Amino acid sequence: MRKAYVFIVLTAFLFGTMEVACKIAGNGLDPFQLTFIRFAIGGLILLPFAIRDLRKNHIVLTAKDFVILAFTGLLGVTISMVLFQIAVVDSNASTVSVLICVNPFFTMIFAHMFTDEKMTKIKGLVLFIAIVGILFMMRPWDIQAGNSAFGMIMMLLSALFFGAYTVVGKVSVKKMGPFAQTSISFIAGSILLLVIILFMGKPVIAGVADNIPIVLYTGIVVTGIGYFCYFKGIELSDASTGSIAFFLKPAIAPVIAVIILGESVMWNTVVGIILILTASFINMTASKKAATLRG
Repeated sequence: MRKAYVFIVLTAFLFGTMEVACKIAGNGLDPFQLTFIRFAIGGLILLPFAIRDLRKNHIVLTAKDFVILAFTGLLGVTISMVLFQIAVVDSNASTVSVLICVNPFFTMIFAHMFTDEKMTKIKGLVLFIAIVGILFMMRPWDIQAGNSAFGMIMMLLSALFFGAYTVVGKVSVKKMGPFAQTSISFIAGSILLLVIILFMGKPVIAGVADNIPIVLYTGIVVTGIGYFCYFKGIELSDASTGSIAFFLKPAIAPVIAVIILGESVMWNTVVGIILILTASFINMTASKKAATLRG
C-alpha cells in the first residue's frame, strides 16, 4: 500500500501542472487537436513498455480486450479529455484543477454499482469533506473573474466521464498491467478522436511547430508518465484509493497557477485546500488500517 501512495502523490504533482500546461498550449491549439496530440504521444511513449510486459507475462489480447480498451479510450480521451480541454480554455486553470477532482465522487458511485468496491461510512465522510472543500474553491456564490458557468459545466461532465473511465480501466489493468492498458487505450481514444477531427474539418498539425515544448511536456510528462503513475496506484490499491490523487491535486495546482499564470489564490481556496487535504488524510489512514486488518 505504501508504494501505491508514492504513485498517487507523484500523480497529484504531475497532474497539478496539467491545467497550467494545457492552458498555455490551448492558447495556440484547438482543444480537439491538443487532446489528440498529447494522448497520441503519451500512448506511443508507453507502447514499447506495453509490448514488453505483454510478452513477459505471455498475455495474448483478444478481440474482447480490444473492445474494452477502445471503450476505455472513448470515455477517457475522446470524451472526458476533450471536455476537459474545452473547460481549460474557458476557465481559470486553478478552478479547472478543482472541478476535475469531483471525479472521485463519480468513481465511487460507479465502483459501488459495477464492482465489489462498495461505499462505506468512511468513504462517505471523505467525499462529504472533499466536496465541501471543492465548493469553497469553486465559490459558486460569487464566480471569480476568468471563470464561466459553461466552463464549469464542461468540467463537471469531464469529471463524470473520467470517473467511468477509472472504473472501466480497472477491469483491463488487472489482466494486462498499467503500461498496456494505458498505452493501448490512449492510442485507441486518439484514433477515435482523429476520425472526429477529420470529420469536423479541424486542424491536426497546424500550429504545433510553434508550441513544441509545451506540447511535448503535456504529451510525455503529464499524459504519459502522469497517467502511468495514476493507474499504477490503482493497481496497487483500488479505484477509490487511487482517486486520492484528485484530493491532493487542488493543493498543488493553484500554487503552480499563481507562479506561472499569475492567478490569485483567495481565502476560500485556502479553506478548500485544508478540507481536501483533511479528507485525503482520513482516507489514507482508513485504507492503511483496513489493509493491516486484512493482512
